[in-house]
Amino acid sequence: MQASALPPILAIVGPTAVGKTALALQLAQALDGEIVSADSRQVYRTMDIGTAKPTQAEQAAVPHHLIDIVDPDQEFSLASYQDRAYHALAEISARQRLPLLVGGTGQYLAAVLQGWQIPRVAPQLELRARLEAEALQHGPAVLHERLARIDPAAAQAILPGNLRRIIRALEVFEITGQTITSQQTMVAPPYQIRVIWLSLPAEHLYARIDRRVEQMIDAGLLHEVQQLVAHGYGWELPAMSGLGYREFQPYLAGQSSLAEAIQRLKYDTHAFARRQPAWFRRLPHVTKLPADSVDLFEQARQVAQALLD
Repeated sequence: MQASALPPILAIVGPTAVGKTALALQLAQALDGEIVSADSRQVYRTMDIGTAKPTQAEQAAVPHHLIDIVDPDQEFSLASYQDRAYHALAEISARQRLPLLVGGTGQYLAAVLQGWQIPRVAPQLELRARLEAEALQHGPAVLHERLARIDPAAAQAILPGNLRRIIRALEVFEITGQTITSQQTMVAPPYQIRVIWLSLPAEHLYARIDRRVEQMIDAGLLHEVQQLVAHGYGWELPAMSGLGYREFQPYLAGQSSLAEAIQRLKYDTHAFARRQPAWFRRLPHVTKLPADSVDLFEQARQVAQALLD
């Protein structure tokens, strides 16, 4: 570790299935590092296959943080993630080890690396229930249009179908009288930051995604989904309505074939991967590297070494 006034953070980001985990493990082992997950789905216990969680062997090889920290039916907000991430980063730095922030959840990455000042508004269950009922009756677009009138910037950043985030933005405005955008200022965190963005041409990335989906099926993803449903986790939960799980709801309801569910998962993951770079572009001190480069590790190590020197 360096003697600079500010401790370092190395972030490894990129779309799903691009190879972040493998590179992060190599770098952590070479540079005496620990990994802090920046994945909004890997926080959930018992959701292992569909979230492409690092294996037990990988987690044993390098210390990992912010994996398996809540049950699928527990509330877990962006503010909760940010607080826990800053705590983990500080502890790793105090041990004179290199923190590696690794993942593809753009909001998580931006909140930590840009230092978002997130509104601390507790969930308003009655308000949420009322808004959810309204969305069920009239469609989420009605709430999205309302948000656009109140907070155009937030509406532009939130997809019309992302009901959970739309309701959260309306909730913050209802309770505080101020838009969520006006409260999301940024204060740079006290770290030296370097970001490695792994990328691939779309056709190569889609092929990797499709192979990963097939591997998930072979590893027992359908059984994992069935077990979660059997334990009473409903499809309305953020965990169960997320990528890798929601695609199986029609199949389990007898409304589609398994082959259709698998194909839907592939297509949905392609679409998700197309959206992810919009977040990576806003991160600080980014170096973009081709994930299929034969000397990827050496290129990444040079970026990391410049941070540590």
